Amino acid sequence: MKDIIEYSEEVREAMGSGVPVVALESTIIAHGMPYPENVNTAKRLGSIIRDAGCVPAIIAISGGKVCVGIDDALLERIAKEKDVLKVSRRDIPIVIASKGLGATTVSGTLVIAHAAGIKVFVTGGIGGAHRGSETSMDVSSDLEELAIRDVAVVSAGVKAILDLPKTLEILETKGVPVVGYQTDELPAFYTRTSGLKLVARADTVDEVACIMKAKWDLGIGGSILIANPIPHAFEADAKVINAAIENALVRANELGVSGKEITPFILSHVSEATGGDSLAANVALVENNARLGAKIAFAFAKRV
Repeated sequence: MKDIIEYSEEVREAMGSGVPVVALESTIIAHGMPYPENVNTAKRLGSIIRDAGCVPAIIAISGGKVCVGIDDALLERIAKEKDVLKVSRRDIPIVIASKGLGATTVSGTLVIAHAAGIKVFVTGGIGGAHRGSETSMDVSSDLEELAIRDVAVVSAGVKAILDLPKTLEILETKGVPVVGYQTDELPAFYTRTSGLKLVARADTVDEVACIMKAKWDLGIGGSILIANPIPHAFEADAKVINAAIENALVRANELGVSGKEITPFILSHVSEATGGDSLAANVALVENNARLGAKIAFAFAKRV
C-alpha cells in the first residue's frame, strides 16, 4: 500500500513536521451530496480542520494511485463526474488495477488512513447492519475495518437507516469501544439519541486522546468510535425521519435496489421527504464532527 500512496504536498509537509492530519472520506462528496454543495462542504471541512491547527486529507483513488490529500481539480472531478466508483475495502485493488476514479467509503478510508499512519478520521455516520440483515446478511464492511484498523473515527453515530441495536451488538462483539462524546446514548445520525445506552462517555477531547493512547499502547488493535451527536439546532423529528426511511425501504424492495446502492437510494428519499432539511442536517453534523475530530487529533498528537 505504501508504494502506491500519493500524498499531497500539504499532507506530506504536515507529516514531516509533526502537524496532525485528519482523514476525510470522499464518497460523501461523490455520492452523498449534490453539486455544488458537495464541493463547498469539502472546502469548509478543510477550513475547519486547518483552523484547529491540523491538516485535512481527503482520501480517494485516481490513476492507479491512492491519494491522501487531493487538489481542487481532483475534488471537482469526484464531485461532478457521474461514473465515480464507490470504493470499500473490497474494491480498492480493482479500482487500482483499472486505474479508475474512486471515492472511498468509511471502510476504504479506514484501510488507507491506517496504512498512511493517520490516527483520526472524520465522517458523517458509519455503516452497519441493515434492517432485515438477519435474513439478507447485509452488514457493512465498515464494522470489520473498525475492528482491525488503528484509527479513531468521529461520527454522528450510526446511520439512522440501519438496525442500530444489531450494529451496536456487532461492534461490542468485535471489541470496538463506542465512546459517547458528552452523551450517554448512541446518536442516530439525524437525531441526538436512540435510546441505546453506551458503556463509555468522554466529556473532553483530552479524555478521548487518553483512551486512544491507552488502547494502542496496550497493543489492543482496532478503532475507537467517537459518537458525536448532531447539533441541537439541526436535530430532526425522529417520527418524520423513521417514516421516510420505512417508506424508502418499501420502495427499494419493490424496485430491487440492494447492496451498495441501497444507502444512497434511501438517503435521497429521506431528503425528498424532509424537503431538503436532511441535507442541511448532514452538512451540519459532518462540520460538527470535523471540529471535534481536529481537536482530538491535536490533543492526541501532544501525547505521542
